Amino acid sequence: MEVIIDDNSGFCFGVVRAIGEAESALERIGEVYSLGDIVHNRVEVQRLEKLGLHTVSHDDMSQLSGRTLLIRAHGEPPHTYRKAEEMGIIIIDATCPVVARLQRRLREAYDKMQEVGGSVVLLGKRGHAEVIGLTGQADDDVVVIENENDLSLVDFNRPIYFLSQTTQSIALFNHLAEIIKSRAGEVSVTIDDTICRRVAGREALLADFSRSVDVVIFVCGRKSSNGRVLYEVCRNANERSYNVEESIEIDPKWLEGAERVGICGATSTPRWLMEEVAEAIKTMNA
Repeated sequence: MEVIIDDNSGFCFGVVRAIGEAESALERIGEVYSLGDIVHNRVEVQRLEKLGLHTVSHDDMSQLSGRTLLIRAHGEPPHTYRKAEEMGIIIIDATCPVVARLQRRLREAYDKMQEVGGSVVLLGKRGHAEVIGLTGQADDDVVVIENENDLSLVDFNRPIYFLSQTTQSIALFNHLAEIIKSRAGEVSVTIDDTICRRVAGREALLADFSRSVDVVIFVCGRKSSNGRVLYEVCRNANERSYNVEESIEIDPKWLEGAERVGICGATSTPRWLMEEVAEAIKTMNA
């Protein structure tokens, strides 16, 4: 049996940068606090915890005066920075540059819509850290939609500015954009595709990879929004696709009759974890 790891899978630039910032700070000061999981991958978080990274919530900030707090790649709303400054917390801002740019664009979009009585509509997952950081740029005065059904929340009698969370599906964004333009009629609609191409470009590559093997083992954390999107890409390309968080979850029955097994993952999946899964499969078939 041949086991192949997809070279296009694994950490995106923003996650690599955030983890690098955390590791560098841990080497210098030995203890760093991350506002939420630094990455939506339980196994990688546990590795960093052993190095001295502590995951905290916004409620814990009152106890962190004088401590170092890392803002992860997903970004944060402005009030988080104000609160940290008031409490004397040292900030390491590891917001992904792509997300930071989108935050600025959303603020600009909101200002434009305020001038014409319009609304900002964002394709994104409600409650996701990136989305919370984005809506916070406009004091949460943003309509968040996840699918076509949510278009009932949109007022089509007012100008609309439509953007997207960076890790959403391009196909879904384009589909919803067409419906919005159609339903808005003569009302002004601005479509601003803010999906990260470093992430979105993986969909086609991942589909090709999935079709090139007999079985796909997709590795990602249960909390990964991007992971859910990419796993569906695998499933659509190859029905023998299975999602695991780590190697112990692999069922040997999945591999029966397979000559080529492909290992791939989300933008939150570390390379070392995909390698560990590959080794586990090789051991099963030794």
